[in-house]
Amino acid sequence: MIIRIGKAEDNDFIVDDAYVSRYHAKLERDDMGNLIIEDLNSTNGTFVNGNRIMKKKITSSDQVKLGNQYMLNVVDAVKFDNDYSYEFEELKEVYDDYIKEKIRIQSSNQFKTRLFQSLPFAVIGVSGLMISFFTKGNSGNKGLIIIGAALAICAPVVGVYFGARQSAKIPELLQNLANKFKIDYVCPKCGTFLGEVPWESLVNKKQCSVSTCRAKWTRK
Repeated sequence: MIIRIGKAEDNDFIVDDAYVSRYHAKLERDDMGNLIIEDLNSTNGTFVNGNRIMKKKITSSDQVKLGNQYMLNVVDAVKFDNDYSYEFEELKEVYDDYIKEKIRIQSSNQFKTRLFQSLPFAVIGVSGLMISFFTKGNSGNKGLIIIGAALAICAPVVGVYFGARQSAKIPELLQNLANKFKIDYVCPKCGTFLGEVPWESLVNKKQCSVSTCRAKWTRK
């Protein structure tokens, strides 16, 4: 991406200022995503945060001055042709992370639910059976026999209870994840939620479907 800046009509970003040269500077985004401004031998120079430069890496928060007085809005310059492809590329990671976390929540909680359901059988149930077994035939230990039987009977109930509690956490966790996803997975220009449509499918659309936006999502 190269954006030519100056007074001439054939520039990408036209600046109507007496101290700005016809072909004053250019903005370029390199392969690493860095934004670089380069002075094109202008008469009155290009300044970044008060320092005259010939070529410098910048961010949208830097103060860029062309000539003696014109303050360049870097964001406006970069978006001169409604190109939001760089920001759109970052949404791929947002979508991938959402799917991974959704799968993790579902699989993790399913495992915990089964664990809580079966653990009472392994601990309470087995303990009850062992008490019953070792006191069997011993009339002096009827109390222990009753306790052992009760533990064996209660084990399934306890397992179902804790399993249900763990299972009930899943909808809340998924809802919190979905709420965050609705905030992050949006058109980088108009902020419209893109739904759970895979990022790769959105690439094929090439631009936002909102008529008042039409932000370009790809450089092709």
